[in-house]
Amino acid sequence: MLESLGRIKNPLVRSVTAAATVCSVATLAAGLIIGATNTKDKLAYQLGVYSTLFGTGCGAVVGLVYKSKSPEKSTKLSENQPISHNNSWTDWRNFVVVRKVKESEEITSFYLKPEDNSEIPNFQPGQFLTIKLDIPGQNKPVIRTYSLSDYPQPCEYYRLSIKRESAPQDLDVLPGLASNFMHDRIQEGSQIPAKPPSGKFVLDVQKSIPGVLISNGVGITPMLSMAKAATHLKPNRPIWFVHGARDGRFHAFREEVMALAQQHPNLNVHFRYSRPRTEDEGHYHSIGYVDAALIKDLVEQDAEYFLCGSPSFMQSIMEGLKESGVPKNRVFFESFGTMPVSSSNQTPTASVSNNVQQAEIVFTKSGKTLTWKQEDGNILEFAEANDINPPFSCRAGICGTCMCKISAGEVNYQEEPSATIDEGSALICISQPGSSRVVLDI
Repeated sequence: MLESLGRIKNPLVRSVTAAATVCSVATLAAGLIIGATNTKDKLAYQLGVYSTLFGTGCGAVVGLVYKSKSPEKSTKLSENQPISHNNSWTDWRNFVVVRKVKESEEITSFYLKPEDNSEIPNFQPGQFLTIKLDIPGQNKPVIRTYSLSDYPQPCEYYRLSIKRESAPQDLDVLPGLASNFMHDRIQEGSQIPAKPPSGKFVLDVQKSIPGVLISNGVGITPMLSMAKAATHLKPNRPIWFVHGARDGRFHAFREEVMALAQQHPNLNVHFRYSRPRTEDEGHYHSIGYVDAALIKDLVEQDAEYFLCGSPSFMQSIMEGLKESGVPKNRVFFESFGTMPVSSSNQTPTASVSNNVQQAEIVFTKSGKTLTWKQEDGNILEFAEANDINPPFSCRAGICGTCMCKISAGEVNYQEEPSATIDEGSALICISQPGSSRVVLDI
């Protein structure tokens, strides 16, 4: 009763309701007692009346002063706030592929819903999902991260749009293990464990400054999420969507982007094809490669720039934006490879080489001491394979999220890191042990 009473916001209505309820209960109780005793004493009837009046008065007072002890939850969302849910998880959670869609010659989308059909948290536009694949012939699960390519409201599924990575020409290298497995073996109904959405390459939906989303190839995936979020949550914010592709066969989400632009006049779209076919006529805006000169012609005002694509593509754009006077803090990027960097960020505890075949790694915070072998990959992958979950984001040595303190020993980098590394620390996403014993603050 008290819980129901607490839901009534008006104190006067709450008081009257409580008084009427207690009056009814008191009258019924008095009637039952008098009826059961079959008394004809006038005093008994007076006592019954007084009890009813007293109960009514007490009920009115209680109803007036009582408030619900449980905090009131507001169901109203601001137009400028993304929908969010407090239903995240911390480790692996099983998802089921409910839909598989071919988007282009190279890219296929996978729609994931939780196996238990419970709710899933929303995410920030630009974030990615980490998934775990049990691939035949591999002695341990293969862990990969893929950008979330949609922004559904409410968030009822996650969409991953994955490019099939072929073997590089003139190199004796196997094609992309995980991407080919996803394309060839994962079907509707397949189960895939995933971690919560993560990543710092995100669009701030609260800002009003114009945003320029620049991509090529599969770099379109986080940009589409950003464009949908911006038009949904901040429809008056000017957004440029600039994408480069070889031709129409390799252009994913063309119709989806154009449909979005038709609904939102502040979304400006420009597609540039490097080698368009005759049948592509009318589906692109210019011929060539997306470069800084094109961006400068399209955007004639202060803006924030978001880049995603191949390293050479992004390096060229970033250098061009810098020459045009765009401040460094206005440019945000995510790459599918290692951006060329100088070695000035290298610390005394790290070098770009590796001769260590086996090492003991002590994870102090986790209380685990494990033996690492070279085939175990980088330290982050090794930790995850042993149920240790350090923070991470890009998995490419760019963002610095995975940086941790080294209490003893050294690490060797598999490639040059581009993030600034604190002294006595290391990026575990691109490093392996560089000594026979390494102690990490993880």
